[in-house]
Amino acid sequence: MKKIIYGNSNFKKIKIDNNYLYIDKTQFIERLENLNEDFVIFLRPRRFGKSLFL
Repeated sequence: MKKIIYGNSNFKKIKIDNNYLYIDKTQFIERLENLNEDFVIFLRPRRFGKSLFL
């Protein structure tokens, strides 16, 4: 069973190591661009994937 990665924003390490589960959120890029807002705030707990989301 693959582990859910947390606390690591090194995408290269996650991609190379097949023991981690990574969920691709690329589909949200277009949604963020279409918001027509000056700022977007990501309110998530510490070590909850904010860096990899960007």
